[in-house]
This record gives sequence, C-alpha cells and structure tokens, in this order.
Amino acid sequence: MLIFPYFKKIDFKILIPAILLTLFGLISLYGKPNSNNLFYFKRQFIFFIISFFFCILITFLNLQFLKSNFKLILFLYIIINILLFFVLIFGVEIRGTKTWYNFKFFSFDPIFFCQIILILLLANFFSSRHLNINQFSTILISAIYVFLPTFLVLLQPNLGSAFTLIIIWIGNLILSEMKLKYFLVLFLIGVILFSIGWFYFLKGYQKERILVFLGLKEDKYGISWNQKQSKIAIGSGKIFGKGIGNGSQTRYGFLPEAKTDFIFSAIAEETGFVGISILLFLYLFLFWQIIKISLEANYNFLKLSAGGFAFLLLGESFINIAMCLGLLPVIGIPLPFVSYGGSHLLSFYVGLGILMSLKNN
Repeated sequence: MLIFPYFKKIDFKILIPAILLTLFGLISLYGKPNSNNLFYFKRQFIFFIISFFFCILITFLNLQFLKSNFKLILFLYIIINILLFFVLIFGVEIRGTKTWYNFKFFSFDPIFFCQIILILLLANFFSSRHLNINQFSTILISAIYVFLPTFLVLLQPNLGSAFTLIIIWIGNLILSEMKLKYFLVLFLIGVILFSIGWFYFLKGYQKERILVFLGLKEDKYGISWNQKQSKIAIGSGKIFGKGIGNGSQTRYGFLPEAKTDFIFSAIAEETGFVGISILLFLYLFLFWQIIKISLEANYNFLKLSAGGFAFLLLGESFINIAMCLGLLPVIGIPLPFVSYGGSHLLSFYVGLGILMSLKNN
C-alpha cells in the first residue's frame, strides 16, 4: 500500500497523451512494408520502455533543489556543450551533417538533451532575475547562454535544432514578460544574424531548399521532391486512410524518411483525416496541460520550466507538420514522441518526468 501515494505524483493528463502519441509512431513503424520494419519497431519499442522507466523514476525524485542550484545546472550545460563540440570531431557524418555519436550498440545525439538542460538553465536564470528581466544585462547574458549551443549546432550544420533552442529562449522571454520594444530589437538582431549565417554557416543544399520553397529559384535538381511526395501521401489518405501498411507512397519508397521527418505524412496516408485529427488533438491537449502547469505554478522556476517545455513541444510539432504540408522548408525536425529515434524520445520523456516532479514535490 505504501506505493500508492507515489502514483499520486504522476500527472496522467500529460503522461497518457504522450504515450498515445508514441503508440501512433510505433503502429506506423510496425506497418512499414519492408525488411527492416520489425527491426525499427523493436528498437523504438525498447526506446519507449527505457524512456518511460526514466520518466517515472524522475517523477518520484524530488527535484526542487534545481530551482536554487544554478551551479549544478550550469555544470550540466557546460558538459552538454562539450559534447556538442566533440561531436563535430568524432561524430558520424550522415548526409553532410555531424550530429550523432555512434557507439557499438546505440547512437547518441546530444542536442536533444541540450534542449532540456537549456530549459532548466533559462528557467533558473530568469526566475532569479524576474524583477530585472528588462535590463540589458539580463537579456544579454541569457542570449549568450543560447548562442553557444546554437553556434555549435549550426556548425554541424543542423538548422532545425538551432531553431528549437531559439524557440525555448523566446518562450522564456515571453513568460518572463519582457517588454515589446525589446522583442523588436531582438527581431532586428535576429535578421542580422540570419544574414550572417546565410553566407557563413548554411550549406548549399540548405540555401537551395529555402530559395526553392520561396519560389526564388527554379527546382532544377528536384530539391522539393520530398515535400511533393509528402503532400501526395497526405492527400491520398482522404478521410479514413488506406490502412496501416497499405500506403502506396510509403510502401514503394516514394515518401522519404517515413519513420522520422515525414512520419506525419505516413500516418496521414495510412489513417487519413480521422487519424491525423486524433494526432493533432493529442498534441493540443498535451500542450494545454503543460501550459496550464506553467500558468498555475506558484513559483517562477516551475512556471518557466513548464513554459519552456511547452514552447519546445509546440515549436517542434508545428515546424515538423508544416514541413510535411509544404508550409515551411525542410529543416530536419522530428515529430515529438512519434518519430523514430531513441535520443529524441528519451529527452522528451525525461522532460515530462522533470515537470511532474517539480509540480508534485
């Protein structure tokens, strides 16, 4: 009977929709009609079990010390930046980018854990300076914290993940109630930095994707092929879909990265409008439950931690789905809780565990 009080710490309103989203991804992987379908399904299922275990374990811990222990979070921040630096040297290069450490039995991408650590770092930093949020020094220091990992990620180059770090920062600034005039200044600085990044950081294929998407350049080399196939897959699903494993775009290999970047399109083709409506409802419900934690928090560290995680979830989900629909250029962002990948899945479940721990201890 002593174990039952611990389960009161679990917020099923955020845990259950996360699990259901993961099940969407697992079902889609299981239905992939190729020789590797069970391989990826089994691996993702193992990733899910491990992620769920750590989520529950962290939930039962008392992490209240994080709100007053800036040095510990800063130490973790330094470690993750060191890992981001060394992945540029020792990481495995896949399609022109170095983001992964490849070990014998598993791969590890530090950027996803950098997102969680950055959320905690900024939450701690801003919560201790909430009365000074509109001081230039506060904004500048927070920008430096964001700039370092963003710069390292751009060197990989990984434009999508760099955007997620900026989204976390903007979310914290909004929740910290920074004045509008400072947002306008930051926007102008962002335009300048993007212009610099365009010439010195973005690879040729990344520029091509953006220019073709904006209609500023003719698609001579089929750069928009992925999004065209994605939109065909989504449209062909109609109301009820073609059934799990019966999507022609996925079955015959026309839809690229059907287990990661374009898994939303694969789900849309197989389950139709009904399936993606349920998927979108789960995301909106999960986002609302997390943002409620932020709005109802009785101390700033929880408010900003939950808010930062909510903005990360919303940002990644929106960008990934918009990529699949052709509303944004392809920048390589996975769909939270759904896309194949252990590091990404584990980091999000760890994030949920931290939120539940902070909320209930």
